[in-house]
Order: sequence, then C-alpha cells, then structure tokens
Amino acid sequence: MIESRVSGTGASLLVLVGFVLIGMAIGNLLALIGLTALTGTGMDATPTLITDLMFSPEEVPNGWYLMMLFQGVVHLFSYLLPALLFIYFIERKSMEGINTRQYTSGRVWLLAILVVILSIPLNAKFIEWNSAMRFPEALSGLESWMREKENQMEVLTKFLTTYTQVGQLLIAMVVVVLLPAMGEELVFRGVIQRKLAETGNIHMAIWLAAAIFSAIHFQFYGFIPRMLLGALFGYLYYWSGNIWVAILAHFVNNGFVLVMVYLNHIKVLEINIEETKTMPILMVFASLLSTAYILYRIKTAPSKG
Repeated sequence: MIESRVSGTGASLLVLVGFVLIGMAIGNLLALIGLTALTGTGMDATPTLITDLMFSPEEVPNGWYLMMLFQGVVHLFSYLLPALLFIYFIERKSMEGINTRQYTSGRVWLLAILVVILSIPLNAKFIEWNSAMRFPEALSGLESWMREKENQMEVLTKFLTTYTQVGQLLIAMVVVVLLPAMGEELVFRGVIQRKLAETGNIHMAIWLAAAIFSAIHFQFYGFIPRMLLGALFGYLYYWSGNIWVAILAHFVNNGFVLVMVYLNHIKVLEINIEETKTMPILMVFASLLSTAYILYRIKTAPSKG
C-alpha cells in the first residue's frame, strides 16, 4: 500500500517536472523574442545581449526594464503556469481543492504576516553563518566556483533593487515579489509538499520540499536560510490548511525587504537591510522566541472563529 502511494507520488511529480521544464523552455524562448523585438537586435546578437544583462546589466540601455521583463516571463512560464496546469488539468482540482480547511480565521492571516517579519533577525543570523561557510582545502576549486556564482548573483540582485522611482517599485513588486510568491508556493508547497505528504510523513514532506525549493535557486551560500524559509512557508500551509496563507507569507517576506531597500534608496531610512551583516545576539534571541510563540499560536488556532 505504501509502495503504491510512493509510486503514485513519484509519477505525479515527474509530470510536474515535465511541465516545469517545458515551461522554462517556452518562457526563455518568449523572453528572448521579446528582448529581440524591444532592442531591435537580431536573434544572432541576442545571446550577447543576455550575457551582458547577466554580467554587466548597468551597461545595457534600459537594462533594468529588460531584465525585469526577462525574469517576469521566465518565472511565469517556469512556475506559476506549470503549477496551475498540473492542479487544474492533471489533478482536476481548483485552488480551493488543494486546501485542507474550508475556513481560515483572520487571526491566522495576521499571525502569518507577523511571524514572517519577526523571524527576519533570526533568518539574518543564519544568512551570516551560511555565508561564512568554508570548504576543506581539497574542495577549494568548488568553493571558488560557488563564490564566483554567488558574487554574480549579488551584483545582479543589487542592480535590480537599485532604483528611486515609484513605477519601478511597482514593477519590482510584481516581478520580484508577487510572481515568485504565487508560482513558487504553488509548485513547492501546493504540489510538491502536498504530494510528498501523501506518503504519510508530513514533516519529511515539508523539509524535503523546502530543500528542493532552496536548491533550485542555485545560491549556495544562502541554502540554509532559504530552506528554513521554505519550511516556515510549508508549516504555515500545513497548519492553516490554506495555500494562500503560505503565498501571503512569501509575498510579505520578499515585499518587506524590497520596500525597506527602496526607502533606503530614497533616503527615508538610513539603514540598508541588505548590507546589515551582523545581527545583535539579543535581537536574534528575541526573534527566535517570538517566532516560536507565534508558530505555536498558528498551529493551535481553531479551524473556525
């Protein structure tokens, strides 16, 4: 019986992987066509344009908007659309059909927002520890390669979050916040975690889905904190019984950081949350206690009222 459930889960996830791979291919193709049309370059020059956007986007005219277009299209076709196709056409379910509760109290929604914000100092400490990771001398080549990839991603991230116009903030909120919140939560929690849970071990399902979620970002020195975030979203989905709670939490996490960076750029805030490397231990301890308490309140929240 267990073997048949595992087999069925594996087959379902293979279908999802197929959808994601096809979506990635279509998304990249459409994004390339869009970039070619907007820049007036020929298809033969598009690979050079993509390389420039990835490694020196500040030197490309309208590079910020082009990069947002590229990321938005690719993410839409790689995560959100494959997840919706799988849920609606393979499983014959609706968005409500992947929820395990018909009602989620308003208290849970508010607590989900609160726990994401209060857990930021705790997660920042894990970011600090993970980024300081060192490999044995025998793996120095691998470490150098990983550091190089991390530095490239850091440059691109900084470029995409450096702006002072409200219009750019709104575009970023859609591309960097809303699309990932919906697409990634539907894929990793709404499908992968839920299907893995059918094998009978919900905690294994949550942590395995969180590990896959972190690994797919290919940011090696952020693997642990991103996996912990994935687990947080996973438990929010499990305890609330509502995938929209996990989507909201993901949206708040990404959106909070984006807005804080924007406020720093327009000189409303002096602190730059992205450059805060060391978190005071008392703040981390307070974050740990408050996060644990709020998660307990969410776990024990009544299904009605």
